[in-house]
Order: sequence, then structure tokens, then C-alpha cells
Amino acid sequence: MSWFESFILGLVQGLTEFLPISSSAHLRLTAAFAGWHDPGAAFTAITQIGTETAVLIYFRKDIVRIVSAWSRSLRDKAMRSDHDAQLGWLVIVGSIPIGVLGVTLKDQIEGPFRDLRLIATTLIVLGVVLGVADRLAARDETGGRHRAVRERKTLKDLGVRDGLIYGCCQAMALIPGVSRSGATISGGLLMGYTRESAARYSFLLAIPAVLASGAYELKDAGEGHVSWGPTIFATIIAFVVGYAVIAWFMKFITTKSFMPFVYYRIALGLVLFVLVGTDVLSPHAGESAE
Repeated sequence: MSWFESFILGLVQGLTEFLPISSSAHLRLTAAFAGWHDPGAAFTAITQIGTETAVLIYFRKDIVRIVSAWSRSLRDKAMRSDHDAQLGWLVIVGSIPIGVLGVTLKDQIEGPFRDLRLIATTLIVLGVVLGVADRLAARDETGGRHRAVRERKTLKDLGVRDGLIYGCCQAMALIPGVSRSGATISGGLLMGYTRESAARYSFLLAIPAVLASGAYELKDAGEGHVSWGPTIFATIIAFVVGYAVIAWFMKFITTKSFMPFVYYRIALGLVLFVLVGTDVLSPHAGESAE
């Protein structure tokens, strides 16, 4: 991998990680359109450490508060009813599905799941799901004809059942094209949570999963499967750009809907199907030759 490739891929990672459009799909597609080798699941996992570092810094006050309350709840039974302590446990519970499936499906994630036809399908299907979820949220927030505005849930309403459902939604992002934030936010909206609450928990829930995945994949870098220099450079670029995107996205969702991302996902999926169907692109274009 050249330094130019690592710069572009780090930029793509940072721009797309937190938006509901799938960073893994865009890394895969960038390589395919440019005629480069697929950067691979290991490169993706490691560069995500950069974007998750941006999450740690942006949400540092929330994270310190949650970790502190959770740690105290281990010794003090009275703290176990504290919302922040409970949220710490729920992040752990919600991380179980992706941890189990990530290890179980590792070979599929690095192979068949990176087929461009599957990516096109997941882009469209999850786009439709996100669109439906967003419309339901908008209807509840504004009401409708002969219908009262319905109060939606916040993170204070989060329990074990919803935490596990969030976790299962996040696990779907193991398939490129699904989008970690897109799947978890869609799940949250369909369960009746506000846009801001669904996005905030999505970011918090991703921290242990992404950091664990990146640490696990570091062994491939040590075995020569990933170029250290360009990968670290891409990770730094992803961190800087990712932080700016988080700040923008959290402001955006307070007043705007997710429909622009829905239209983009569906359009990109259809274009991808056309390109593959007309043999402009091979479904395995740019596959890594590790």
C-alpha cells in the first residue's frame, strides 16, 4: 500500500465511520474503483482504532462518568441502581453479540462478505430500514392528522432487553455495507428511542467492540499482513477527520432527518449493481492478494 492510498483510505474511514453509510463498504469500494487491492478487514479494524479514539475524546465526560459509576457499583450495591452504572453494564451486555459473531464468522468477514454484490444488497436493504425507522421517529415527534405527539424513549429507559437488541443490530455491521451506526440507530429508532439517544448509545456501544477488534487484528500487522507505516498514517488521518464528523453529526441529527443518508445508500447500491451487472466492475474487483 502506498502512502497516497493510505491517505485516501484514512480520509474515507474518518468521513464514513460515524455516518450511517458503512465505512467498511466505502473502503472496499474506494479500492475497487481506484483499481487498488482491497485494504482488507485487518486494515479496516486497525484504522477504526483512530476513529474510536475520536469517540473517546468527544464523549470523554460521559465515558469517565459511566466508567466511574460502573467501577463503584462493583463494590457498592447502592450504586447498582445508578443510571450511569447501569449504562456501563448495558454497554458490556450489548457488546456480547458482535464479540461472539466476530470470532465465529472471521473467515466469512475477510472473504465472501466482501463481495460487491452483497455490499450493494446491504446498502439498499439497510437504507430502506433506516428510512422506515426515521419516518416512524418523525411521525412520533411531530404527530399527524388525528394523532398526538408520542414521547420517545431516552437512554434512561434503556434496559437489558433493549441493550441486547442494540447489540444484535451492531453485530449486523460485520457485513460490509450494513453500517454499525446505521444498524444500531435504526434499531434504536424502531424501539422508540430519540435520534440523539440512539446515536449516542450507538457510539458508546461501538467503543469496546472496535477497540477489541483492532487489538485482535494487530497480530496481522505484526505478521506482515498489514504495512505498519501507511496503516498508522491512515489511522491518524481517520482520527482527525472522524472527530470533526462526530461533532457535525451530533448537531445535525438534533434538527435533521436521516433521509439524505437513506437516498445516498439506495442510489449507491443501485449504481453498484449496474456496474457489476454490466461487467464494468467484477464483484471481486480489487480483492487483496495477501
